[in-house]
Amino acid sequence: MGIKIKKILITGACGYIGARLSKYLAEKGYCVTVFDSFDPSHYIEWTSLMDEVIIGDIREETTISDLADKQFDVVIQLISLDHHKSESNPNFVSSINIMPTWNLLNSIIKKGLDQFIYFSTIHVYGNLPKNIISEDHNPAPINGYGLTHLLSENICNYFNENTETNCINVRLSNSYGSPVFRENNCWWLVINNLCRTAFQKNKIKLLSDGSPERDFIHISDVCRAIDLLINTDKNKMPSSPFHISSGDTLTIWELAQTVNKIYQDRFNHKLKIIVPENSNFVNPVHAEKHIVSNTKIKSLGFRLNTELKTGINEIFDYLEKTHKE
Repeated sequence: MGIKIKKILITGACGYIGARLSKYLAEKGYCVTVFDSFDPSHYIEWTSLMDEVIIGDIREETTISDLADKQFDVVIQLISLDHHKSESNPNFVSSINIMPTWNLLNSIIKKGLDQFIYFSTIHVYGNLPKNIISEDHNPAPINGYGLTHLLSENICNYFNENTETNCINVRLSNSYGSPVFRENNCWWLVINNLCRTAFQKNKIKLLSDGSPERDFIHISDVCRAIDLLINTDKNKMPSSPFHISSGDTLTIWELAQTVNKIYQDRFNHKLKIIVPENSNFVNPVHAEKHIVSNTKIKSLGFRLNTELKTGINEIFDYLEKTHKE
């Protein structure tokens, strides 16, 4: 008897992370069903990799029921509003950011689901101290985006404790990299934004004085981390949640300098880094920074494949390619 190929459902599969993750797992040989409200039918190269493409509204009971009837081995839940939209009407926000997780688990677990992976965010912690942040750090969200993800994490924890399904929360730091679909809303992400502004406008413009700190991880490494979790025996896995991060922290100023250096090497032109006029600019390179620890996922064998320089060049490659099309 051959090895069983896992059936995976990815909700929010046409979003920035979902589209790349769906492609990655399909190319790895999984039977991937993708669900989204966006119709990706004109991306034939991508849709041809999928076992099934389902377009619908996750808020509808019939949608949840129909998905449950397909009896998946793994469900990866990515549906969420972005940071800005998560601050709107609570009823609307909860209908997207919270209830789908609860409804999916409540229905699909009854069909014998092995594993449920929920994409949460480092924003559940709120303001990060200049210290090593482990998964045991106390969550203290300061916005609706972080709050609703923490609530969904708690729903996953409940089902993990009270059912046989392995429910895993992953807290993503700051991903970056080129999108699969041109419609993907990813150019507000710091690295993506700096690269596109440099490429299209020949300048690097910061929205702050450069002092904010971020942990950046390339989207291809995010995909590899999820693949690792899918293939790790439940009995050998540390308790959830898991940080998906690089474990390295940069100030935005340091990042801007890195983007500028790579731009200069590629295009033989150095750009000026522009900061807001009202900022107290002091070349902010911090001796102490917060560190988003990835020790737990590394204990399973995870290692970064994409260095920052490689990831930034990948974005410039995409921008050059799409500019010529």
